[in-house]
Amino acid sequence: MNDRAYALFEEQQTSRGIDINKAKEKLKALQIETPSWGYGDSGTRFKVFQKIGVPRDPFEKFDDAAVVQKLTGLCPSVAIHIPWDKVDDYDKLRSHAEGLGLKIGAVNPNLFQDEDYMLGSVTNSDARIRRKATDHLLECVDIAKATGSRDLSLWFADGTNYPGQADIRKRKGWMLESLTEMYKAMTPDMRMLIEYKFFEPAFYHTDLADWGMAYNLAGKLGDQASVLVDTGHHAPGTNVEHIVAYLLDEQRLGGFHFNSRKYADDDLIVGAINPYELFLIFYQIIEAANDANTGIRGCSDNIAYMIDQCHNIEPKIQAMIRSVLNVQTQYAKALLVNLDEVHAAQEAQDVMAAEDAVRSAYEFDVTPLLHAVREEQGLPLDPMKAFRESGYYESVAHRGKGGASW
Repeated sequence: MNDRAYALFEEQQTSRGIDINKAKEKLKALQIETPSWGYGDSGTRFKVFQKIGVPRDPFEKFDDAAVVQKLTGLCPSVAIHIPWDKVDDYDKLRSHAEGLGLKIGAVNPNLFQDEDYMLGSVTNSDARIRRKATDHLLECVDIAKATGSRDLSLWFADGTNYPGQADIRKRKGWMLESLTEMYKAMTPDMRMLIEYKFFEPAFYHTDLADWGMAYNLAGKLGDQASVLVDTGHHAPGTNVEHIVAYLLDEQRLGGFHFNSRKYADDDLIVGAINPYELFLIFYQIIEAANDANTGIRGCSDNIAYMIDQCHNIEPKIQAMIRSVLNVQTQYAKALLVNLDEVHAAQEAQDVMAAEDAVRSAYEFDVTPLLHAVREEQGLPLDPMKAFRESGYYESVAHRGKGGASW
């Protein structure tokens, strides 16, 4: 670490009223869950480019995830997707994860790849198919119990392509009916995180098209249901940080699926396209963490941060490292916002001073701060460089090409 650079940075931030030690504690506490599917071959609907050395089973996915955790210190849990990660013995998978210093994170049901789900899963007009989909949700609750998972992360591809194709209001009722059954099967410590997407693969209507629909559904289900915001699931120009602030105030923000979009759900590395948006999201969360309302503070402190990217052309582990480091960087910048200065400017109705108080934090180079945190944690200052020099890719080349493609 460059001690002089850090000393200058600390002096500068202290003069601005920022408690650097507090910022370092927050950075050390940051946890970002990586997805098992992000380590395997995946891509667009046009082509999946297979890579050498990708995992052949869930156990090898955890092996790769352990490397990311070892180098970044940010990723102690791994989300699983069922049936992609289905195994005969979940105790064995859990033991394998714990032996690597990891835990199994959110359980994600798959309700979009079975042939029966072409016209919908829990909203299908065929009662047999709705029953099949609901049984899969219940299976995932049982898997969460077996793996010690807290979160059940739900995304539905359900929707229609043409007007008149289906009864939208009936589908809304079937969705609530299915999720109510799942909700009742959950243990008191579990959470249901409901994701939304405004289009694709359905191009006329999607049954859970926006945050308001997810919020309404969560409210009907109960306190253990919250909204999951995927940063790629919005139309261009959507003010995602406004949605975040609203859900925080309603105490219904449960988690994030981080990625980036240029046009739609592009599944690009988080922070690659609009890092300022990511910074502003964290600014809203940090603002809420300082709210006088204990419920809002509790909500902000209990957010599940998860990566959800399908790396198509990128080397998997390097893409994951870059993703979590990008999140860490923008979180560090958001911690430098002087909230007292922002509040004073807001009270005085000084538009430019308020804007400057937020933007100026974004413009700081936080490299000295991140290097100091990593050094104190015994981590490499440059995790990406450390991985490239580790020889890990070469060590798993024997897995061959194709691995766990879905």
